[in-house]
Amino acid sequence: MIDRRQFIASAAAAFAAACPMPVSAQTAMSRLTAYGFSFAALKSGDIRLSDFAGKPILIVNTASQCGFTPQYTGLQKLWTQFGKRGLMIVGVPSNDFGGQEPGGTAEIAQTTESDYHVTFPITAKATVKGPDAHPFYKWAASARPADVPRWNFHKYLIGRDGYIAEVFGHSVDPADTRVVTAIARLLSDA
Repeated sequence: MIDRRQFIASAAAAFAAACPMPVSAQTAMSRLTAYGFSFAALKSGDIRLSDFAGKPILIVNTASQCGFTPQYTGLQKLWTQFGKRGLMIVGVPSNDFGGQEPGGTAEIAQTTESDYHVTFPITAKATVKGPDAHPFYKWAASARPADVPRWNFHKYLIGRDGYIAEVFGHSVDPADTRVVTAIARLLSDA
């Protein structure tokens, strides 16, 4: 004799096999957002992007000895201008391009805190390209394969929905109108 729970489970399995969910619905249900990732913080703890769910996040791979290192100034200005309105900025030091982040925590802190007076979160040094890339960067490369970092100070702007809204290459300064406009637009889409 079959009990009612077994019957219901069998009927549900038979229905699911006969009427599978469309692939697009399966994909939409299983799509991971940026909010699913975290980074080790530069000094201690973790920077969990889920803590900023529903807010735009600008994630930038950085380096202390790069010709683009002065972009820290522009990133700090964005943080000062838009941080209170909900923008999160996360700097991700990486030694992947030109070996321009060779130091450890103390050297990175010297550059970010003392030289550029950065107050937005900085992660521990991470790999941003290739098979050993941080999971966030693997996810971003999968989502936007034509827009992967090719140098230091590549910028991913994550929308309120947790997906990549805009990508700005290393040569696009944080003060560029395109960056400021994209952030302002995301912050006004409340």
